[in-house]
Amino acid sequence: MPNTLADWLTYLESLHPKTIALGLERVAQVKQRLNLQPEFPIIVVGGTNGKGSVCAMLESILFAAGYRVGCYTSPHLLAYNERVRIGKRQASDAELCASFAQIEQVRGDIPLTYFEFGTLAAMQCFVEHKVEIAILEVGLGGRLDAVNAFDSDCAVVTSVDIDHIDYLGDTREKIGFEKAGIFRGGKVAICADADVPQAVAGHAEKIGAELWRIGQEFGFTPHQGQWDYRSKIGARSSLPYPALRGVYQLSNASAALAALDALKDKLPVSMAAVRRGLAEVSLPGRFQVLPGRPQLILDVAHNPHAARSLGHNLARLPPCPRTFAVFAMLGDKDMAGVVRVLKDQVGVWLVARINPPRGATAAELALVLAAEGVTGAVREFPLIENALQHAFNEASENDRIVAFGSFYTVAEVMRVRGLRTD
Repeated sequence: MPNTLADWLTYLESLHPKTIALGLERVAQVKQRLNLQPEFPIIVVGGTNGKGSVCAMLESILFAAGYRVGCYTSPHLLAYNERVRIGKRQASDAELCASFAQIEQVRGDIPLTYFEFGTLAAMQCFVEHKVEIAILEVGLGGRLDAVNAFDSDCAVVTSVDIDHIDYLGDTREKIGFEKAGIFRGGKVAICADADVPQAVAGHAEKIGAELWRIGQEFGFTPHQGQWDYRSKIGARSSLPYPALRGVYQLSNASAALAALDALKDKLPVSMAAVRRGLAEVSLPGRFQVLPGRPQLILDVAHNPHAARSLGHNLARLPPCPRTFAVFAMLGDKDMAGVVRVLKDQVGVWLVARINPPRGATAAELALVLAAEGVTGAVREFPLIENALQHAFNEASENDRIVAFGSFYTVAEVMRVRGLRTD
């Protein structure tokens, strides 16, 4: 067996011929062999965008309330350990390796994908550490995603928009149906998308889940410097804004509080814990504004829906002379859609290639920019590092640099700048 975490991760990548192979049969078989029967409550969070923010807020609030919280998210930015956290602490290499080894001993000839192996390992860690609540972020879709092998006590769908069309479909209804697959009969199902697809509502009704919709069964009212939350269970007033920046974070915070309302009998949470959790939550790479001049902003936005959020957030910042974009995307994403949303807010485009095989080349990105009628300057670079260095060389202290387009883009900028995720 592999000895180090790096060796294990290389090994996991070789086990299945496909990086993504949706389906629950493989992971369910190995789960049974491991006898993974978690006795703690589980919250599963899916959605096109916002699911990482909801997971982070739930984790922060429940930790502040004194619970031993397990949180499984993906992808990671700098280190795999970010994906598995217990008590807001990243799992150690040794803990992950031990879990991987247990799975390897029982899986036999079942070819698990990298994500399936990691999902089982995370749950194995949570059981070993006797967590009191587990938060699981869906990797892709929901219905056939590995985390859906575990029954949730409450499921959250943050948003439904077009992404991963090769796997989930090319309409909001098709995608909504896949995401609603995490709902469970007799349990609360939360949807924080203001325009609930009929497929989501219909599936909840069909299986007997109790659907809570934002703006109906729960919602929020912003005020100057604070906000109020309400649901069919009760209300929480004069709350601090979440430490996560962005215009859509109140929707995400409301979804997190709705999940806590749904589980209040099992996991009571005080107002003090809610306030502290919201004030202390952190999530690198989501409209992360770094100190210093020129201003550097990191955002993992990689689809048009997330790009619209980024655009709204940029529009709320004080005006600046020039905005430089350090821009790199995967070639199978909607590059044109992202550019279309943000082209009027960027003055200088610095495009580079992402190293993974799926990364679009700088030349391909430049062609997309031209096709979308971008009028600002466009410069091509072989590496994200080169684009970032050029931005800092050219920008004045009053300018703004925005690095976005992928988790890979943000991760590379963080690496170059010596930033951490813990």
